[in-house]
Amino acid sequence: MSATPRQPRRRPETGFTLIEVMVVIVILGVLAALIVPRVLGRPDEARIVAAKQDIASIMQALKLYKLDNRRYPSTEQGLTALVERPSIAPQPENWKSYLEKLPNDPWGSPYQYLSPGLKGDVDVLSFGADGRAGGEGIDADIGSWDL
Repeated sequence: MSATPRQPRRRPETGFTLIEVMVVIVILGVLAALIVPRVLGRPDEARIVAAKQDIASIMQALKLYKLDNRRYPSTEQGLTALVERPSIAPQPENWKSYLEKLPNDPWGSPYQYLSPGLKGDVDVLSFGADGRAGGEGIDADIGSWDL
């Protein structure tokens, strides 16, 4: 008897059928349709929260400034008085550096400052996403009175 060469066993072909791929695509589409609308509003909410936190930090620095110097910086001196010694009157008696640097709001604009304020002793505010006074939603002003 002569030995016949053995033929290698055939492995069953593996892979996905077109139907399986289509089912996965449909499932991904349904999940995206449900999740994407909920996630899209989050960056705007995060910017509003960041602006409120910045304003709270600036207000704390302003309170320290007042404790040291018996008054808040004038509107003309502005928030820059928290970072560098003011060169215009009224000169602070016991000035210190109160902030390392002055932040911009999350939309890239400088925070606004009024002393005396319209809604408090001083007002610190961001004009929101549109950069203009007033507005609604993400365009609404965010101020120290909101804290």
